[in-house]
Amino acid sequence: MNTLTLHLAHLEHNYKVLRKQLQPKTQMVAVVKAQAYGSATLPFVRRLVQLGVDALAVAYTEEGVELREAGIDLPILVFYPQADTLEALLDAHLEPCLYSRSLVNRFKVLLQQKQQQHYPVHIKYNTGLQRVGFNTTDTAWILEAMELECFQLRSVYSHLAASEAPRPCSLCDDQIMQFEKLKTAYQKACDPPPKFHLLNSSGVFNYPEHQNEMVRCGIALHGFANRPEWDALLKPIARLSTQICQLHHVQKGSYVGYDHGWQAPQDSVIATLPLGHADGIGRHYGHGRGSVEINGQRALIVGNVCMDMLMVNVTNIACKEGDKVLFFGGQSTAADFAKSANSISYELLTGLGSRIQKVIEE
Repeated sequence: MNTLTLHLAHLEHNYKVLRKQLQPKTQMVAVVKAQAYGSATLPFVRRLVQLGVDALAVAYTEEGVELREAGIDLPILVFYPQADTLEALLDAHLEPCLYSRSLVNRFKVLLQQKQQQHYPVHIKYNTGLQRVGFNTTDTAWILEAMELECFQLRSVYSHLAASEAPRPCSLCDDQIMQFEKLKTAYQKACDPPPKFHLLNSSGVFNYPEHQNEMVRCGIALHGFANRPEWDALLKPIARLSTQICQLHHVQKGSYVGYDHGWQAPQDSVIATLPLGHADGIGRHYGHGRGSVEINGQRALIVGNVCMDMLMVNVTNIACKEGDKVLFFGGQSTAADFAKSANSISYELLTGLGSRIQKVIEE
C-alpha cells in the first residue's frame, strides 16, 4: 500500500517554533494552498485553527470555497483571484488579494452591484519577483480607489524573491527598501493604516526585523525552511512509504525498464515498487538520481521511472517481497529526495498523486 503518513504533532511543533520567532503582536497567516502543500487540507487546517493561527491563505477561490464549505470561518486570503471567480469569492466571504487595476475595477463593480460596503481586500505589490502585483508607481491610483465605500483595505504586502539567500542580498535589500517607502505612503494616507506583510517562511528566519504586523508561513509548517540550520529547528510532517511488490534476479548484461534504461553490470537483484510518475515520482528521479530506504539501507532507482512502477537495485540489501520501503521520512526528508533530482520539496509534495493513501497520525 502506498501511504503518505502525516504527523500532526510535528505540525504543532513547527507552528510553535515559528511563533517563537515572532513578536507577540505579529500575526501569522498560514498558507494552505495546493491541498496544504500536498498533505491533507482539512486535518491540517483544523489543527492550525486549534493552535490559534490568525488567518489562512490559498492560491485560488475554489480552494477557499472548499474550506468554507467545511466550516472553516477564519479570515481566508485568496492570493491570485481570477476575474471569473470573484462572485464565488464574494459569496464565500473570502478576502481577495488585488494585484492589478483591472481586477480592482472588476471587483468594485461587483461589490457595488451587490451593495456591499467595507469589504476586506488586500493589495499586492510587485517589488522584484516579477510575478503578479502592482508597480509602486500605482500607489496614488490605489489609494484613490480604496477611498470608495465598497472597500476596506486590510493589508498591503509584497513577496521577497530570494528570502533564503545569505545576507546581504542586494535583490532583497532593494525590495525591502521599496516596501518601506510604500509603508510610509500608506501610513500617511490611511487612517487607520492597513497591516503590512513581506515575509514568507524563509523570511521569518532571515529577516526577523521586518516582521511588520503579519507574516505568511507555508512550507515551514511542513518542516522545511530552505536552509539547513533552519530546517534543523523543524520536523517534517510527511512520510511516504510503499512495499516491494516483486523481486527479479537479472543476469549481468541484462536490461531493466523501458528503452534499455539500465544494464546490469553484474548479476543483480531488482525490486519493483508500485509507485510511478502518475503518483508524482517523476522520470527525473530515474537512472540513479533518486534512492529509497529499505531495511535501513539505500537503494538506487534504476532505469526510467514508469507510469505506475519503478525499479530499484537491491543487490546488496537483504529484503523480500512485502518489505517496507521509505521514499522519505526515515533517514532522508522530502527535501533530500527532491534534491537528488535537482527539484525541491514544494514540487515533490504538491505533485504526489491521488492514488497514495493519506494517513493522519496525531
